[in-house]
Amino acid sequence: MRTHTSEGEVRWVETDASGRIHNTAPVRWAEAAEHALYARDMPDLPATRLPRRQIAATYHRPLAFRDSYEVALTVESVGRTSVTYTWTVVSAGEICVEGSHVVIHVGNDGRPAPWPEQFRSVLTGPDT
Repeated sequence: MRTHTSEGEVRWVETDASGRIHNTAPVRWAEAAEHALYARDMPDLPATRLPRRQIAATYHRPLAFRDSYEVALTVESVGRTSVTYTWTVVSAGEICVEGSHVVIHVGNDGRPAPWPEQFRSVLTGPDT
């Protein structure tokens, strides 16, 4: 399946009083990698029609302000109306966070709708 990678650096606003990343930061980084995949390869896909059904994360190593990281987002599976992504956040060669999220494609009526074939082929295409 397809994998998209992106790099970043922990911003001060992404930390909490402990000086470490807030637990929501890696989810936002994974969603930013997902959006980059859509923006580049599926610019006509309206992001407002992609609600989350499930999000999970396991934190292995803390990250702090100005730590650099890489997010690898992989299309784990594509169903009729959903896609499951798995992702890792790596810093200094160590896995810091592993996670996953399930996205539902919905139609104009707000109900789950099949992925258009052109988007399905992008989701299952080669790595980027």
